[in-house]
Amino acid sequence: MNFEKKYFKKDDQYFTCFQTWKLIEPFIPKNFTLWECFYSKNSKSPDYLRELGFDVVSEDVDFYKHDLGNIIITNPPFSDIKNVMKRLYILQKPFILIIPISKLCCKYMSPFKGKLQIIIPEKRINFIKCDGNGQIIKNKNTSNFDSIFLFFKMRLHSDIIFL
Repeated sequence: MNFEKKYFKKDDQYFTCFQTWKLIEPFIPKNFTLWECFYSKNSKSPDYLRELGFDVVSEDVDFYKHDLGNIIITNPPFSDIKNVMKRLYILQKPFILIIPISKLCCKYMSPFKGKLQIIIPEKRINFIKCDGNGQIIKNKNTSNFDSIFLFFKMRLHSDIIFL
């Protein structure tokens, strides 16, 4: 099975930089196994998280049919965020997502009302864009939208944290 080809749209191949995970390193518990659930052979996120000292599982398995690790940590495909949130609600396990801030206003977020915490970075999060063959596309180093880190069941010291 190739989960990446099944769920990722051709233009939804944006990956997380090391610096982005480094921003929230202090807020991620070290004593749990993290599941980077949106496997892609082109993503370096599992390697970056391991480099930061975390135990990470990232396998080519269907997120909608499997449940690995203790905490989900991922930059999900934004084109499928509605289904991602439905699945996360069913799983009811701690998670950390990188999502566009505008997604907080969507109806599918309502089951999480009053249960989410966010970290707002001081500047826009940049992503690594790849083409269908996994080659990095050279483009300007800024995103055209604001993203946040969305936390569930992570017991942060405040519901909103500004970095």
